[in-house]
Parts: sequence; C-alpha cells; structure tokens
Amino acid sequence: MKTYLKKILPKPVYYTLNILRNWQDILACISFLESRSLNTSFRNKWKIVKQIYRISFNVDSPHQQEEILNFIAAILSLPSNSTDVLVEAGCYKGSSTAKFSLAAEIVGRELVVFDSFQGIPQNMEPHDRNIFGEEASFKQGDYCGTLDEVRANVSRFGAIGRCRFVCGWFEDTMPEFEEPISLIYLDVDLASSTCTCIKYLFPLLRPGGILFSQDGHLPLVIDALNDDEFWLREVGCKKPSIVGLGHQKLIKIVKDADKVQ
Repeated sequence: MKTYLKKILPKPVYYTLNILRNWQDILACISFLESRSLNTSFRNKWKIVKQIYRISFNVDSPHQQEEILNFIAAILSLPSNSTDVLVEAGCYKGSSTAKFSLAAEIVGRELVVFDSFQGIPQNMEPHDRNIFGEEASFKQGDYCGTLDEVRANVSRFGAIGRCRFVCGWFEDTMPEFEEPISLIYLDVDLASSTCTCIKYLFPLLRPGGILFSQDGHLPLVIDALNDDEFWLREVGCKKPSIVGLGHQKLIKIVKDADKVQ
C-alpha cells in the first residue's frame, strides 16, 4: 500500500501524510527540541529536525526518526573533553549516516562507517517474522548501497567531512580497528553480523559509552544477545543489561566500568 500511494500521490502530499501517520516520530521531535540537556542550541536542534525529514524525503530510509534522534541526542550529550570516535555499522543508502553526521559536525567528532557496500552477506539464518508479527527476511544483496551512492547522499545532505568509510565485510575490517569509541549504532539485521560487531567493537567502547542496535526486535538477534556464553567467550565480559531487548526495535547497552577488559 505504501508503495502504491507513493506512486499515485504528489510527493509533498505523500510525505506530509507519512509524517502525520508516524505520531511517535512527531513526539520524539518535540522531545528532542525541548530537551535542555543537549550540548547545542535550539537553532541547531531545529536545523537537525528539518534536515532529517528532508533526508528521508530524498533517500530510502528503513528507520524511524525516533530511532535516529535517540542516537543524535546521545551524540549531542557527549562531553567536550573527549575525541573518541562514533561508529555506525550498516548504512544502506546513507540516510542514517547523513543524519548522524550532522550531529558529529556539531560536536566535532569523527563518524566511522562500516559497511560491505554490497548489501546483506550470504547467510543461512532462518528469519521469518519479528516480535511484532511483521515479515523479516534478509537475503544476500538486500539493502545494498554502493560506496559512491552513500558518499553522494551524505555529501548532498550531511557533513561528509566528518565521515570515514570502512569498506568490506565486518569480519575482515573490524579486527584491525583499535580506536576508542564513544557511541555505536548497529543496523546489520543478521544475528551473525550483530555478534561480529559486538565482539570487536564493544571492547573498544569507553566506560559510560552506549551501543544502540536497531535490530532488537528480531528473534535470532534476541537469542544471540541473550547468550551468556557468547558474551563471556567472544566479548570477554558478563552479559550486560540490555534495555528494550525483546520488547522494542531500538535497544541500548550502556557499558559499565566493570565491563572494561
């Protein structure tokens, strides 16, 4: 139905209806604008809200603005005396990257973007439905955005100067990465990819840093993250508290000081 409406309705009408339909996004925008705990001005927050909608109007964006604003708010809450990088894993067409880069520009941080730029890798994971009863299928090549395509979208709508792109499969690129991280955002769909990201990135997350994942509604990801042995054997720590796992799409892990290896 969404695809049909997009074809028959004038673009401004379609996107206006889409904005009004997503009332949770509207509430998230209001909360973001009203927040006094963020290290930026109301003017900057208003620019971000306007721009994230502009990006969604022009770039395929399989996420909600509420999810994006949660991560942006975390970026804008970072202390000014640190230069640890921000990490995004899985960027598709670059919509989320462009949005995150706007906040990275404000706080003067680098956004390191990991992606194969070939879409979902070959896998045998039997995804069927998510916890909300919606279909969930991730085939090889799905959600593919080429590096040139992503760069073009971020250059047009975001702050490309704040971005560093790491091209390749996670298991090949992440073991070589050793930089301290303030915040992590995962949108990788597969349980195997989620585990790879956490194995190599979570140990680099500073105490008090936050890992967000947009895949907390997928049963295979839930099972993987609930596996105590995975955390002990692969990550080197006890399973941390995971806010929202099994109940909502966007989940959050705050790294405690005792999770430092």
